[in-house]
Amino acid sequence: MTDLIEVRVSNLIGAPLDWAVAKAEAVPVFIDHQRWVRKLPDDTSAWRPSWNWTQGGPLFDKHLGSAHHNPHLEDNSCRYSAGPAGAGIWLYGPTALVAFCRTLVLTKLGDTVQVPKELIYD
Repeated sequence: MTDLIEVRVSNLIGAPLDWAVAKAEAVPVFIDHQRWVRKLPDDTSAWRPSWNWTQGGPLFDKHLGSAHHNPHLEDNSCRYSAGPAGAGIWLYGPTALVAFCRTLVLTKLGDTVQVPKELIYD
């Protein structure tokens, strides 16, 4: 078993966010030798719902997601806010999918999550 590290959901991006989405959605995944998150048992494509609309889009639809573009915010890391239907709060992100995935994880797993330490880049 890999070592886990606690991370605030609002700070998740990339592979750690994709891992957390998998946990929130009960999608079985593993980490390959290049630190990519992949679906089990034998899917050769990376699991990247926070980046890939063919994976994240169905989650957006399943949870009746909504997104809002925030052009008035100068920080590119906060350009969008998004979340599933019924979420009491939406988190921000540089893209609509990142914002949606963060809020999905927040609503299902809470403010912080445990992710594999090997996915956290220095």
